[in-house]
Parts: sequence; structure tokens; C-alpha cells
Amino acid sequence: MSRYLLLAGAAALVSAPTLAATQAIIVGNLIPDAATGPTGPAVILIEDGRIKDIAKGTKNPFQADTVVDLSTKTLVPGLIDLHVHLTGDPGDDFRDEAVNPDEWGVVMGVKNAALTVKAGFTTVREAGSAQNTAFVLRRGTAEGRIVGPRIIAAGPALSIVGGHGDVTGFRTDVLTALASGYTCTGPVECAEKVRKSSKSGADVIKITATGGVLSQQGRGLEAHFTNEEMVSIANTAHSLGLKVMAHAHGARGIEAAAAAGIGSIEHGTFADEAALMVMKAKGTVLVPTLMALEGVRARLGKGIYTPTVEVKAKQALEAAGRQVTRAKAMGVTIAFGTDAGVFEHGSNGGEFALLVKAGMTPTEALASATTVAAKTLRMENEIGRIAVGYSADMVAVEENPLTNIRTLEKADWVMVRGRIVP
Repeated sequence: MSRYLLLAGAAALVSAPTLAATQAIIVGNLIPDAATGPTGPAVILIEDGRIKDIAKGTKNPFQADTVVDLSTKTLVPGLIDLHVHLTGDPGDDFRDEAVNPDEWGVVMGVKNAALTVKAGFTTVREAGSAQNTAFVLRRGTAEGRIVGPRIIAAGPALSIVGGHGDVTGFRTDVLTALASGYTCTGPVECAEKVRKSSKSGADVIKITATGGVLSQQGRGLEAHFTNEEMVSIANTAHSLGLKVMAHAHGARGIEAAAAAGIGSIEHGTFADEAALMVMKAKGTVLVPTLMALEGVRARLGKGIYTPTVEVKAKQALEAAGRQVTRAKAMGVTIAFGTDAGVFEHGSNGGEFALLVKAGMTPTEALASATTVAAKTLRMENEIGRIAVGYSADMVAVEENPLTNIRTLEKADWVMVRGRIVP
């Protein structure tokens, strides 16, 4: 049996071992989950992509094929981002929709999946894409054919005709050619589109419950779907064993989506007390995506966005972060999501400091991207912790993030599904 000692600084240069190999990871400080906090030095044994055993201390008791020395680093569970768009980059001209084929999204996605996992995000929820692009990326990372995180994919979002998520801003004949096929009117048609999405391979149903900042429709950020339509969407999804995630900015759209039984509110920008009360009562999760508005802020007034978008962007920026402060005060569950693609992929970790600035503790912020996010995905027995039997998804950082949350903005070493990210 051959053995190799991989120094932490050189680990990124080494090809990922086959999943049949055993690996011993020596760490200087282990944080198995946010609630437990740091437990000191440890050695973690990995076999077939899973955590097989954990020993305390720096002495390695395991006979492993490979040994990785991270004795100067802190090891945390692989981070989870519940809202990304891997197939696009920030600042793209909306007219690209009429120029680029869907296949271009796969090219962009391969690039962005690598950036994302190298930043320490080992699981992401892809929150809206063309029909098959995210599904292809999901398979590619699962089979280890491309470098990237585990992908939970929604595929195309359901929207009202002419609303956020539908194609707008073109001539009528162009709009017809670009239609996603996922707009719906009335409870019956909305139920049909949920079933279509499920049939196509969606892991989760994404809907646009309100207007959106970056779309070319200028009718504000309030509710789009009717209450009856949202109830139909939620009930149909649940009958198929799927959760629903709702893009929602305006307070009444947020309230209606939560009341309908939708699992998570994405953005939640203008959430007020009435909306948050319903979210709390229904157990609806808030995914605030604060980094998205930072990405918008950086591009505002520079001729990147159309006048229609600029108006909505200013409205959203004025309220940025308040939903987190209010949600925490009212006991609403907050889970980590960034809307990467509105800002640069690989910068997802910037969300942590924004959550802390809005009133969360570092422990709460780390939990939002690990245990809380895993539970939101119904994967709490698979990811979100460093524990025996869990997927070997782990990230090494320079410092203890519970004392310096910004250390999570740079991953020094990443493992996903037992593979070291090169």
C-alpha cells in the first residue's frame, strides 16, 4: 500500500483520488457543525466518498492510502448555497437571450461550477435555467466528469405571462420563439406546469411569485400569481414529493406564497411584520440573497441596466438587509443563498459578512449555510455536518469562522463527495 503526505498548500495540485481509496485528513481544528463549535485537532477517515471515522487529536490512527496534512487549518462542513444561477454571469445584456443558444449556458456553467466549488460551496441549489442546462451540469458533477458542487436543480421557473421569469422586452414574434413553455394562468394550468417541470427532471419547483429586479417588465415588485394559483402550485408539487421555492420581493406576494405552503422565500426584500408572521406560522424559510443586491449596486448607473431595471434596483437597494433583521427578531428560519450570477461566481462567501451585519451571529450565519440549508433541502442526514456516515464534503479555512466570519470568503482546500477539488 503506497502512502503520500500532501501538504495543505500543495493539495490543490494533486488529482482527486479514486473513491475506492481511503484518505486520512489531519486537521488542526475541527468544527463538525456550527452548533458544536470548534472541537480541536482531529483525523478524519474517508472511504468511498463518505466519512467513515473521526479520531480526536493529531496522531493518525488510521491505515489510509492517502494522508492529507491540514494541521494548520480549521475544517468546516462543505458550504451550501441555496440560490445560484450557474449558467449566467453578471451584467450580461438581456438581448443575449435572443442570440446565444441554450448550449452556451452549459459552457458558462462548467466554468462557474468550478469557481463555486473552489470557493468552498460543495452543494448548490440551481434556481432557474434553460430547460436542460442545469440538469446536464447536475449529472456532470455527480459523475465527476466536471469539477463542481452537488447540484439540486430547478430548471425553468414558473411565471405568469409577461412577468418575471417570462421573456420580455422583444418583438412579439421573437417572444414567441423564446418562450420557455413554463408560464401559466389559472390553477389548472399552473398544476400542469408543475407536473411538466417534474417530468423534465426538476429537483425543486421554482416560481416567480412577484416582480423581479432584473427583468424587463416595469410593473413593480409586488405579487404576480393569484392565491389560488400558488396554492395549486404548492399542492401539486407536494403531491409529487417536491418542495417549492418562490422568488418574492413584495410583502403581499411573500405573505401569499407562505400562506400557500411554499417552502422558501427567495430574496424577501420588502418582507413586513404581516408577511413574516405567516412565514413563522407556516415554517417558511427565508433565503435573503444579500450578495445579489451588492452585485446590482456595483453596476447601477453605469449603463449596464436598462432604465426599467434601474428604477426597481434603487427600490430594492434601499431596503437591503432589513428582511434579515426583522426575520431574526421574529424567529423566522434564515437559510443561506446568494443569487450568484447576479454577482461574480466564486464570491458567494461574501454573504456571510452581510448576514452578520444584518444581525445574525457568526454561529447562526455558518449554520445557515450548513445544517439549516441541509434541512431546507431535506438532506440533513447527508450533508451539512462532518459526522460519520455523511458525505465527505469539507472545507479548510485559515481561521475559526466563529471568531472571524470573513475567513469563509476564501477556501484553502475543498473536498466534495470524497474528491479533493484540484
